[in-house]
Amino acid sequence: MLNVDVPFRYPLSLYQRRTQGNVLLRLFVTSDGRVVPDSTRIVEPSGHSELDAAALAGASRLQFRAARLRGASIPVSLLFPVHFRHPEGPTLPGDSL
Repeated sequence: MLNVDVPFRYPLSLYQRRTQGNVLLRLFVTSDGRVVPDSTRIVEPSGHSELDAAALAGASRLQFRAARLRGASIPVSLLFPVHFRHPEGPTLPGDSL
């Protein structure tokens, strides 16, 4: 990933309630490192539609270094986790300290 700033925006109403969750996305990245927005799919939803929508919206702004095979740039499909965490929220299962 080439993004300096994370493109995912925590929905304010969920942030204020300290609602947390994980979204697992499947992305298709072109041979020049761009995400094809229409191909992005939720593989595992968070259980909160607003978090899922925020993950989908941010995915279109992701930028990657192109994958390479034998020196040639190639398109790839990949799984991409998006974690929404509140600094005062509890640790979720699977989180590392």
